Amino acid sequence: MREDRYLTFALAKGRLAEKTIDLFGQAGISCEEIKDKKTRKLIFLNEQRKLKFFLAKGPDVPTYVEYGAADIGVVGRDTVLEENRNVYEVLDLGFGKCRMCVCGPDSAADLLKHHERIRVASKYPNIAKDYFYNKKHQTVDIIKLNGSVELGPLVGLSEVIVDIVETGSTLHENGLKVLEEICPLSARMIVNPVSMQMERVSIRELINALIDKNGCS
Repeated sequence: MREDRYLTFALAKGRLAEKTIDLFGQAGISCEEIKDKKTRKLIFLNEQRKLKFFLAKGPDVPTYVEYGAADIGVVGRDTVLEENRNVYEVLDLGFGKCRMCVCGPDSAADLLKHHERIRVASKYPNIAKDYFYNKKHQTVDIIKLNGSVELGPLVGLSEVIVDIVETGSTLHENGLKVLEEICPLSARMIVNPVSMQMERVSIRELINALIDKNGCS
């Protein structure tokens, strides 16, 4: 890496960023000022190691990385799949584990089994489309929602939903269940393709440090 250039990280705001900072710290990659919850700063620097960090909304992280505004991003795999940006997914950081699932009432199980044309409500229309059209080969109508997708089957908007499932307690309380699992999810490190070539040594050192200290894969 050139001496005047910083390796830049875009981190998804919230718990993901906090866990990422802790994980990086264990691997000797620190940035103390980003931990100050009162700060209004948008860019955080580690001058000694020439590292730059900024926080962004999850769906924006792959965009920053694709266009080279960040060399490296950390975001949930659900976002990586949904945004489908031109980035390299290089590391599973091992936290934020959950599942992307098709959920609904018991009565919807046969509709899925027999590949009926149904309505699917989801915050993740691209993931839902890929699953039903390319993996299940089932024609569905996908409805994009931004709020509590569990409402979809409850009010008759959709037969099923595609959503992230952690404990499943919200589903259970509303008479819904996991009907099919699409894929496992966790926090992932993504890299800009050009940065992977130009800053290969620095990025590889970072990846190796995380693997050695924290068992990431």
